[in-house]
Amino acid sequence: MDRVERAYLVRLLQEDTPLYGLARVVAGYVLLDRAGLAGLLSRVDGDTPWGPADLRARLSRSLSPAQRQADADLRRLAIRRSTRPGLERMLRAALPAGTAYLNTGHSNLTDRVLRAVRSVPGGRIAVLIHDTIPLDLPEMQREGTVARFRAMFDRVLRQADLIICNSEQTRRDVMRHGGAAAGGPDVVVAHLGVEPPRPDAGAVPADLPTGGAYFIAVGTIEPRKNHALLLDLWAEMGPAAPPLLICGARGWRNEDVFARLDSLPPDGPVRELSDLTDGAISALVTGARALLQPSIAEGFGLPPVEAAALGTPVVCVDLHVYREILGDIPVYLPVTDRLSWRKTINNLTEADGRTTGTGMRNGYVPPRWEEHFNVVLKMT
Repeated sequence: MDRVERAYLVRLLQEDTPLYGLARVVAGYVLLDRAGLAGLLSRVDGDTPWGPADLRARLSRSLSPAQRQADADLRRLAIRRSTRPGLERMLRAALPAGTAYLNTGHSNLTDRVLRAVRSVPGGRIAVLIHDTIPLDLPEMQREGTVARFRAMFDRVLRQADLIICNSEQTRRDVMRHGGAAAGGPDVVVAHLGVEPPRPDAGAVPADLPTGGAYFIAVGTIEPRKNHALLLDLWAEMGPAAPPLLICGARGWRNEDVFARLDSLPPDGPVRELSDLTDGAISALVTGARALLQPSIAEGFGLPPVEAAALGTPVVCVDLHVYREILGDIPVYLPVTDRLSWRKTINNLTEADGRTTGTGMRNGYVPPRWEEHFNVVLKMT
């Protein structure tokens, strides 16, 4: 979601129209104009350092040190501030009639915010829905996530003018969960643009076993990503298995997998890497024999698309969304067929995986942001 929000900010800063950004801060909201948003982007990209935390941010015990700096800078960059109850008044006073509110991150979709946008004459609301996985796999979610997502999703169905879906699969899911009701918002599909981070080999830890054939898995370690399958496969292959690099932060409700990762020998073939930079991960993906993606559900599936864009073979579960975006590029395998997974991994280890039929190392053109915005901006 962070990459999507950044892509929207970069693109909208190029538009020759009034532009504002709404952010929630300690005890209220702030409104940024074009200059403030440009300043925020500069800080996010590391071109401008974050400033010191102010008194209000320092008094908030719930914020981390980095969040306190960001909270303070948002106030410094703002053209207006409001308390929570004063949000509607602030937006009516500051925003021009016909303002379109574009929300791409599933936050700031409360009744308070949506009512405030609606209070602006001609105000319109467009929301990007990334997936409906909390509703489809409730048993795999954090405590309270399902109820919060359902409430947010219902508010969007009631109050949005447009729902933007990142894939046809997400559109079908949105419609299945209530988006087809009469009088509801328009629903449009716009694939996300994919621009893999520039590989940064210098950021790759020197002690990683990347001199020969190795495999990589990228994504939060949560139940639906199905890291258990990979751990089972590597346990069956034993100490002679090729290296497997599991890149991603630990998520939720996955204690058995966490315990298995904690018990791995430090000199074994499986390595867990939770704090690499995007450039380091991109370099590791580029050099891998394949990206392994045994996820059982995705709304878009960014790591396989980025891997294909980098020319790295992809081995994944046969999900509709992968067929939609990647076509016949990946090797598709049943999630329950461990024999096929092992055979494919062995073949990619023994060959070099750089030929057609095992992921096609070249020729794939991923969706582009310009195509996404050509759809979205015409609708808003």
